[in-house]
Amino acid sequence: MAYVTPASSFCSYLKFPSKPNNGRSSFYSFPRILFCQKHQDDVPTDQIHRRALILRSSEIATIGAIFNFSGKKPDYLGVQKNPPALALCPATKNCVSTSENISDRTHYAPPWNYNPEGRKNPVSREEAMEELIDVIESTTPDKFTPRIVERKEDYIRVEYQSSILRFVDDVEFWFRPGKGYTVEYRSASRVGNFDFDLNRKRIKALRQELEKKGWASQDTI
Repeated sequence: MAYVTPASSFCSYLKFPSKPNNGRSSFYSFPRILFCQKHQDDVPTDQIHRRALILRSSEIATIGAIFNFSGKKPDYLGVQKNPPALALCPATKNCVSTSENISDRTHYAPPWNYNPEGRKNPVSREEAMEELIDVIESTTPDKFTPRIVERKEDYIRVEYQSSILRFVDDVEFWFRPGKGYTVEYRSASRVGNFDFDLNRKRIKALRQELEKKGWASQDTI
């Protein structure tokens, strides 16, 4: 008599972000995509996990191709006029900005200085911008692909895009005019309510690479 091993299954849901409501994003509770896969109980667990990972990656990639997860570029990006500064963060926990109040531990991040006291070979603003661009293009700690989409004499905007669902984060750098050597920045996700500190970790990774070139931060994050 043939022996049939009992089958079990595992399932997971994928929620889709809704359109922003009053500047905040939320998630649909319905519809949701349900991923299920049956497996045989006598198959080694490590093989099941590897197969599940491959299956889910392909399924998520397909869903990402059907639905647009990149979001729309916010209208308020760029240097604000009154007062001159980068935009503040929304209430969601997926953004950091040097424009925030230092008491806001969720969103505040300290500015950078590209000619701090003690730098052996000071650079011009143009040279500092080239150093920053070099670090942006060579540093991808979160596996997001950086693409410089706007560049002015004192401003750079970069779109970081994930490889699977094509999520986009907007990252801005502003070389504040004046006698100092300050660089302000803002890093924010377009969709969702939290990012597991992804934006803050990205900024930290960029800062650490810039420090090798002689830059410094007003504080560490």
